[in-house]
Amino acid sequence: MDDRNFLKEEAEVLKQYPVEPYFAEDFGKIKKIYTRTGTFALKKIHPYEGTDFIKHIQTLYQKGFNRIVPVYPANDGRYAILHNKSLYYLMPWIPNEMKENHQSERQKQLFRELARMHTLSAKELEISPELKKEHYEQTLKEWEKEEEFINGFIESCENRVYMSPFELAFCLYYSQITQAIQFAKQKLESWHEKTKDQKKTRTVILHGKISTEHFLFDERGYGYFINFENARQGSPIQDLLPFVSRSLKTMPQRSEESIDWIYAYLKYFPFREDEMQLFMGYLAFPAGIIRVAETYHQRKAEIDERKFVQRLQRQYWLLSNTGYVVTKMDEIEKQKQQAKQAQQEGAQS
Repeated sequence: MDDRNFLKEEAEVLKQYPVEPYFAEDFGKIKKIYTRTGTFALKKIHPYEGTDFIKHIQTLYQKGFNRIVPVYPANDGRYAILHNKSLYYLMPWIPNEMKENHQSERQKQLFRELARMHTLSAKELEISPELKKEHYEQTLKEWEKEEEFINGFIESCENRVYMSPFELAFCLYYSQITQAIQFAKQKLESWHEKTKDQKKTRTVILHGKISTEHFLFDERGYGYFINFENARQGSPIQDLLPFVSRSLKTMPQRSEESIDWIYAYLKYFPFREDEMQLFMGYLAFPAGIIRVAETYHQRKAEIDERKFVQRLQRQYWLLSNTGYVVTKMDEIEKQKQQAKQAQQEGAQS
């Protein structure tokens, strides 16, 4: 086998599989392997990630969810091969043929399949009210500590004779930051009130790293998840929250598209009322802009003021974009509650 084909190290690994490679292309952690029996993807991961994710993939297949790129077993039945302090696993190569002008449909299909995956893997777990109370109190304590910091920081800024550009910008953003904190705390409180006496909670198998880059399309237009190394059992909001938050890291915009994605998911896997409250609370909390202010405040050496102002501005854009989304969602959910209440009153009369 030729070294130029990027199979210098992987050749030993591929000997463990019933394939005869003759060429490979390098895609970073993934090698595209050409063989006489088809095209495969060989992925290299750090051994600490382990192979626990294989169990989650197998569980989902058993429950009827097959929109995951399968992992092939080696000749001896292992699903990953340890070689030179790295783990390797083999999958079929998916061409990812979705056109660029179909990006919106790509997102919606991703969320539909994610919702279906969560639906098929959902189960109720026993949880003590004490544990929920502990989570509530710990989260509230952290948020109040953050709130205390920004109140102290704004006071120190306003006491200066001449504010720095960063401090001036922070003062302009302060009102919106505090509004976001109050909204998040309100939703956390609502979640606590609705769940404090519940003895069960809903969990699903999480993908763990949802991204359009981890959802590939075959030549028929069907989408498949890859990169399951972070799969685990957890709350469904843990998959949705990071994706939505990342998608809102843009210039200021009213992202109706993000709201459409969320409700495309909720159409197939509706959140319970308490889950919705917690989701909106976590999404609204302005952790990013507070982190930037803390880093600026704790500086011990000369800094690039312009870069810090840029970082603050980007986080303010995220805060504004997120604020629009959670406000619209809150309106939608209140309208749904009012319609439901009116329907119940109509049935009773």
